[in-house]
Amino acid sequence: MASTAAALVSSASPKLSKNGFSIFIKKPSVLCCRGSPLSSLSTSKMFLKYPYASRPHKRIKPFSPVMEWQDSKVKMEIDVPVSVAYDCYLDREAIPRWMPFISSVKVLEDKPELSRWSLKYNAFGRDIEFSWLARNMQPIRNQKIHWRSLEGLPNRGAVRFFPKGDSACVVELTVSYEVPQILIPVSAALQPFLESLLLRGLEGFANFARSSAADSASQSLP
Repeated sequence: MASTAAALVSSASPKLSKNGFSIFIKKPSVLCCRGSPLSSLSTSKMFLKYPYASRPHKRIKPFSPVMEWQDSKVKMEIDVPVSVAYDCYLDREAIPRWMPFISSVKVLEDKPELSRWSLKYNAFGRDIEFSWLARNMQPIRNQKIHWRSLEGLPNRGAVRFFPKGDSACVVELTVSYEVPQILIPVSAALQPFLESLLLRGLEGFANFARSSAADSASQSLP
């Protein structure tokens, strides 16, 4: 009996597509047998092969949560001239005397437009402490004082003054702040809570401004 030998013959022609991967078209394979006619073993096959450099992959982006900002606004009519109210609020280092949650304000001697603030208060069953460096923006005399933080607790705000005749004015305080991470669980209650504190602060400011006006009047007497 004659010996039989078989060999698998195949070839592939790579082609580069526009998408950066190769397309290989596999030609029909044939079986060669001695003493017998050639017979086809398979039909044409096509398969794709991604080059290493062009394999699709997903980029993992770092997690960056969107922080929540809140705005609080309060206002009050005070029975002092607008110029007195403006000058009293311009004294930043006196603010802890009438704002309940501000523990200290220190104006930088070499840069008086900058000031360091400290907040200490017990609320929501915990002791809350924050600090920040703030820059006072260019004020408008008897109309507006505004600021923004440069480092520490992110916040910004403005105080606006509206005259009501010669002996009274309306003081409007607006504060915007980024909710600290430890207070996010109570963020829904934070805004009305802070507005109540700011209103108490304006009540204290009204007493402070009245006292300042009285002192100024007594000093002006002959």
